[in-house]
Amino acid sequence: MPLYPEIEPYEHGMLDAGDGNHVYWETCGNPDGKPAVVLHGGPGSGCTPWVRRLFDPAAYRIVLLDQRGAGRSTPHASAYDTDMRVNTTPHLIADLELLRRHLGIERWLVWGISFGSMLGLRYAQTHPEAVTELVLTGIATGASPEVTLLTRGLGKIFPAAFERFVGELPVEERAGNIPAAYNRLLESPDPEVRERAARAWTDWETAIESAPPRSVPRYEDPVFRQGFARTVTHYWGNDHFLGEGNDEGVVLRDAPLLKDIPGTLVQGSLDPGNLLGTVWRLHHAWPGSELTVIDEGSHFAGERGVDVMVAATDKYARGRPRQIISAESPNSCRTVDS
Repeated sequence: MPLYPEIEPYEHGMLDAGDGNHVYWETCGNPDGKPAVVLHGGPGSGCTPWVRRLFDPAAYRIVLLDQRGAGRSTPHASAYDTDMRVNTTPHLIADLELLRRHLGIERWLVWGISFGSMLGLRYAQTHPEAVTELVLTGIATGASPEVTLLTRGLGKIFPAAFERFVGELPVEERAGNIPAAYNRLLESPDPEVRERAARAWTDWETAIESAPPRSVPRYEDPVFRQGFARTVTHYWGNDHFLGEGNDEGVVLRDAPLLKDIPGTLVQGSLDPGNLLGTVWRLHHAWPGSELTVIDEGSHFAGERGVDVMVAATDKYARGRPRQIISAESPNSCRTVDS
């Protein structure tokens, strides 16, 4: 099932979100269509144009935004004087509500990837009246064990990269909270310390994302690299600002709150997050969800994952099933029921 054609925004702007922050937003597709909002990953990655193509532009009013500190939003997290104390999950959720009201939208479908899936889940749990459906991929819930797995647990799988990764930290901090320790380096007044830490962090991200390791172009941009590393470590080092109980997983705990919201979960079978069984636990705790696992897909489920997501957005727009490529066999089909 192909992506929809490339489109450009028909409207965009900068939303004054308070605390000195201005959040970039854009709308594409049909101004009178079904509203949908796109939540990018990272945190700190910024939105990308290809996501527009997951939605039928004749059927959807597609809203993209750069979360606080990311992309075209200001101030950018790469700037040393940017106040990260006002960049938390509750702030991002408040920004979504402010944008929804600004655009005159009553309810919208929420699409999210990676960190954006966590943000979308928590937004839907706290504002269920604003969400019609969820379409999520590269599932994350922000629970403490997920962060521990990605920063320490995978060290047994990538030992050489892990040795370099922790080797950048002060000796006395290597056995503790790795993201928090890196964040302290990324908040250093010394730009050389910040740059070295950002490079080391993105080198680790590259190592666990790629087999064999390869260069990731976005990490070669020093502004992106600094802002991304600072934002990720800020969130990961502070339990994603989800409050008490996140050792057990606040989002998973509150999954039953999603019972009246339909959802499509698309997960690559080789996503390291699967080692904790997170997506299966979420699916079984959320009665309105449908889970598709893409064989051999990684954190980003690839072309076959795109097929499933396009079929889901079509279904939610039109209320009818479509035939899509099955995750079990590229030559078989299954029907996604309305």
